[in-house]
Amino acid sequence: MPKDIEKTLISKIIFFLLCAGIVVTALIYGTVHQPTIALFYIMTAVVTVLWAIDAFKTGFFRFNRSLVQLPLIGTVLYALIQIIPFGTRPPTGGVEGIGRTISLEPFWTQMFALHFFAFFLILAASLTYFDSARRLRKMTTLITIFGFAFAFFAILQAVLSPTKIYGIYETEFAQPFGAFVNRHNFAAYMEMTIAVPLGLIFAGAVHRDKRLIYLTAVGLMGIALILSGSRGGLVSLLAEVVFILILTNRAHGTTRTVWKLALAGLLLAVVIGGAILIGGESSLTRIAETAGSNNITTNRTHIWNVTLKVIGNNFPFGAGIGAFAAAYTPYDTMNGIERVEQAHNDYLQILADAGLIGLGLAGFFVYSLFRTGLQSVRTDNIFRRGVAVGALAGCFAILVHSLFDFVLHTTAITFLFLTLTALVVTAGASYPDDEQIFERRRHKKANVTPIREKRRENKE
Repeated sequence: MPKDIEKTLISKIIFFLLCAGIVVTALIYGTVHQPTIALFYIMTAVVTVLWAIDAFKTGFFRFNRSLVQLPLIGTVLYALIQIIPFGTRPPTGGVEGIGRTISLEPFWTQMFALHFFAFFLILAASLTYFDSARRLRKMTTLITIFGFAFAFFAILQAVLSPTKIYGIYETEFAQPFGAFVNRHNFAAYMEMTIAVPLGLIFAGAVHRDKRLIYLTAVGLMGIALILSGSRGGLVSLLAEVVFILILTNRAHGTTRTVWKLALAGLLLAVVIGGAILIGGESSLTRIAETAGSNNITTNRTHIWNVTLKVIGNNFPFGAGIGAFAAAYTPYDTMNGIERVEQAHNDYLQILADAGLIGLGLAGFFVYSLFRTGLQSVRTDNIFRRGVAVGALAGCFAILVHSLFDFVLHTTAITFLFLTLTALVVTAGASYPDDEQIFERRRHKKANVTPIREKRRENKE
């Protein structure tokens, strides 16, 4: 993609919509209800139409060729293959002519294909229009500020109205936190928002006069994550911090390593101390509450055992993407009163829904993401290196959290995850305004130097 293409008004509108999508999808309950999902589709359609208009007006179709996009479109194609009827099933309940498809629930597989295609368009647009250092800075600033504000709101709500979202919407079968119906989803969202400022701090991309602001934002987001009571969120946060330390520790002396370890330890201490100060000792004991729960929907060991049976009986093509609930029921040894719709482990669910093909697509996505990310982390530009470290760490935290929950099934979380993926890729490219940002800093220093020299001359 040529770098000399003028930034058009349409390009700015698309970038604004991508920024607004991060905020709006989180605020409207994580975008899990049908009306809010419809709003997400409308926004995606508007972005796509504007993209086409931009190409028509400029005479050039902008598109990033990153390989991380291929698994998404590959998943869409495989979902469509799963709903193709290959013959008919034997009559069931007097009903004849039912198509024999790979998917046990063709309708939900078709809906998943539509949903994933929308995500593909969002990722492709982000990769294309995150096309300058200035836009990378705006995006990272937005994620940091919104993460801070969102965490502050969530803490206030947890104290004033813990069972109602915005004080009006009360969930019957879930434990809400922040604007999310599920507290684990809020924790996952915080894992990603906290990763961006952490990456910038540990990469040395934050000015001294702004470090306290960034550290305050990180501390508040961490406190909100702990207060959510998500065990998977806590494990993922710890894994994220260790991952950032590893990424930023190459080719540095012992002194700097010690300082980074001390800073990480101090941040964790502040987060835990703040959580106890705000929520009391119960803020930590709440994390262990689900371990003794008798609710089958949170009994992961039982769900995982049944999921293994689903995998074995639908191998190697899967039971259908989005059809897990229908595939799970025949093998459930419980009374069936509680409906289990997710495997509480996205890796097992990939195998259950899409079989070996799905596992291959997911593996290729993770490989492409980390291969590109490790290249971006080695960039000489300090700011873009910090962006790459933070974004890759946020993605890593979600991949860890996916071992215990189904956080990527929430639209708002997937939207932000794909945004971080785009930041990982685009942070590795060089931009014409890279040098301009650093030149301004040098000019500020240069403006101070002559004054000092003049004072010395006057004294002499």
